[in-house]
Amino acid sequence: MSGTYDRGAVEDFGRWREFQPGMWAWIFHKFTGWVLVGYLFTHIAVLSTATASDPTVYTNTLQGLEELLIVRVLEVGLLSVAVFHILNGVRLLFVDLGFGLENQDKSFYASLVVTAAIVVASVPTFLAGV
Repeated sequence: MSGTYDRGAVEDFGRWREFQPGMWAWIFHKFTGWVLVGYLFTHIAVLSTATASDPTVYTNTLQGLEELLIVRVLEVGLLSVAVFHILNGVRLLFVDLGFGLENQDKSFYASLVVTAAIVVASVPTFLAGV
């Protein structure tokens, strides 16, 4: 039980060039999942403090946040994270069911392209503050 296992050079940061599309899909899916969990907790914290005292505080808080450009930019980022996570999750569902096993790379690229198209199409709406 006291044997050692050689895991290779941990500090070899050049290994990312060897990643296949499936590995990138896994990394992006995990990253977007953690971002969504972090957003959920932040969202709950902001809303719980805004609704704690008075209903008008809630309205004023949301209106104040929507006026900030950085919040609108972050909403575009949230949209891109959520859309990719959803599309990649549907892709993984089909792969787990046995559909598209031979086209996993193409479906990953398709989910990236569709995410980019949805985000680019929605940027004017978000930045206009409508």
